[in-house]
Amino acid sequence: AAALVAPPRRRAVSVAVSPVAGLADERVETRVAGLGPGQAVTLRAVAADDRGCLFQSCAHYRADGRGELHLGTDASHGGDYTGVEPMGLFWSLAPAGMERPYQRLLPRRTGVPIKVEMLVHQGHSRRGAMPGPVMAKAQVERWFTAPGVRRIRLKEGSVRGSLFVPPGDGPFPGVIDMYGDEGGLVEFRSSLLATRGFAALSLPYFDFEDLPKVMKEFKLEYFEEAARFLRRHPKVKGPGVGVIGTGKGAELALSMITFLPEVVAAVCISGCSSNTVADLHYGDMTLPGLRFDMNKVSVSDTGVFDTFEALDDPLNPANSPCTIPVEKAEGHFLLVVGEDDRVWKSSLYAELAIGRLRQHGKENFELLSYPGAGHRIDPPSTPFCQVAVDRVLGVPVMGGGESKAHARAQEHSWGKIQEFLRLHLG
Repeated sequence: AAALVAPPRRRAVSVAVSPVAGLADERVETRVAGLGPGQAVTLRAVAADDRGCLFQSCAHYRADGRGELHLGTDASHGGDYTGVEPMGLFWSLAPAGMERPYQRLLPRRTGVPIKVEMLVHQGHSRRGAMPGPVMAKAQVERWFTAPGVRRIRLKEGSVRGSLFVPPGDGPFPGVIDMYGDEGGLVEFRSSLLATRGFAALSLPYFDFEDLPKVMKEFKLEYFEEAARFLRRHPKVKGPGVGVIGTGKGAELALSMITFLPEVVAAVCISGCSSNTVADLHYGDMTLPGLRFDMNKVSVSDTGVFDTFEALDDPLNPANSPCTIPVEKAEGHFLLVVGEDDRVWKSSLYAELAIGRLRQHGKENFELLSYPGAGHRIDPPSTPFCQVAVDRVLGVPVMGGGESKAHARAQEHSWGKIQEFLRLHLG
């Protein structure tokens, strides 16, 4: 009898992600092999935060003539994004269907990576539908700190927070890092900055340990004490320090560089050019806070709050006492805004600050303005979150932006922010 001829064996499908463990602000390469030529597959990414909430994303691809796929060069045809987006599966991670919507995937502890599982499914499955059988999978770790970075918890006078120090002898450029009205201690950007060679002080200013519970009023002396502590630290290069802030943190950064000689460089992401919400005191001086008019907040059919029109108008002469007199600053400004910010009019506020500097003959600023980007411009590949639950109000608030444009803004601005801080902090 003729020998039975075995059909040619297809290679097993494999997915390779490199680096398998890498820094959260770096790109990864994702390749799939062993598919049939032109075969349709759905790639999914799945991750859980430290509370066990599940996040996922998906995209539709077709293998090339060799049965291979490379996310760096091949386009997605559908799913959560289209086009060539090497990091699309990461920045489009969103709460899975059964989870509470509008949550952010952010690390609460910097020493633990976010683990992302990459899955290859047969066929193109619709969003929300059951994906086809799993053909291959791999896991990748996204770290927010590098080996050798030290995290020092602070109780220094009235100052609270965490200081992240890079490995090595230093001294390093010193940066204070602040987030917005969500309060508490947010450390992931500071630990990434330390990984990139900065001594970064993650500075909470309310709702943390023995700090005030709510944003009622602030004393600039608290921020001055933090700046002096950082400047005097043996690992910090002098003579001045920098500050980076987002939202309310950006506005506080403007006040710090304006009034505190220790601060010589300020990165202000989506900030306001006036003091807002809480009065700011410094010695005998007070900058009153612009108020939000809750009658000007609109609510969509799905219960999403839009605060874009709600902040008092800084251009109204009655509100001029709230204006931060940025022209008094000796240092340098980097203003970063998303042109589709829906939390408030950060593009306008950046223009007002720049107009004020120019009026006084100053050119000590740079502006990075990103079309299609929303409010929270974080380090690269931080998942885009168009709507997020506000921790204070407890309701979903529109942040604005479009995922692809926002992802581009995060990637581009991160490099520019580091360049700016290195340039002005030596």
